Amino acid sequence: MKKISVLVVDDHPFFRSGLIQWLNQQELVSSCAEAGSVAEARMAVEEAEPDVILMDLRLGDGEGLELTRELAPEHPEIRIVALSQFDEDLYAHRALQAGARGYLMKSEATESVLAAIRTVMKGGIHLSSVMAAKLLQNIFPDPISNSVDLAKLSDRELQVFQLLGAGRSTVEIASHLKLSPKTVETYRENLKKKLALPDGAALLRAATLWSEGGNT
Repeated sequence: MKKISVLVVDDHPFFRSGLIQWLNQQELVSSCAEAGSVAEARMAVEEAEPDVILMDLRLGDGEGLELTRELAPEHPEIRIVALSQFDEDLYAHRALQAGARGYLMKSEATESVLAAIRTVMKGGIHLSSVMAAKLLQNIFPDPISNSVDLAKLSDRELQVFQLLGAGRSTVEIASHLKLSPKTVETYRENLKKKLALPDGAALLRAATLWSEGGNT
C-alpha cells in the first residue's frame, strides 16, 4: 500500500527534523520533502507533489496563511493542514477560509497529526474536539468580558497586532510583511478603532499583554 506523502513546511529546523523523523517511522505516512521558507515550499510542491502539506503559519520570509491561500486553488489535490503555535480560536477559521483542510496546535500529541492526515485524506476537515465550542464563543461572545476581541480583525490586522506584541517597530513590521511603513501606520489606526483603544500606547499595551498570555 502506497504511503501518504507529506511535505513539512516549518522554519524551525529542530522542530521540522523531529517531525520528519517521526513521520518516517509511521506505517501510513512518510515525508517526501521539507521546506523552511515560502520560496522553498513552492519549489517542494512542484518537485515532490505531496499528498499532504503540514504548514506552519509563521515563516521567515512570509506567512503560511498567504501561502495556503495561494497553493490551495493551484493544487486542489493537495490537502493542507495548518500546524501552528497560534491559538486555534483565532486562526483555525482563518486557515480554513484560506483553503486548509485542518488545523493542529503544535502542543498537541503526535497522534493528532496522524489523525489529521487520515481525516483530510478521506475528504474531511480536522479540528480539535474543543474547536466547535471556541467557534461558538467567537460568534456569541461573552457580553461582560473585558478581553480584547480579536475575531473581528482581518488576517493582516491580526498579523500587525501580533508583531506589535512581539516588540516589533513599524519599520520592522513593514519589512516582515513587505508593506510600506505608511501602510502599517494605517493598520495601526484601524486596530485602535476596531478594538476601541484610545491611543497608540494603549494599543501597544493590549498587544503586549496578549503576547505575554501565550498567544504568539
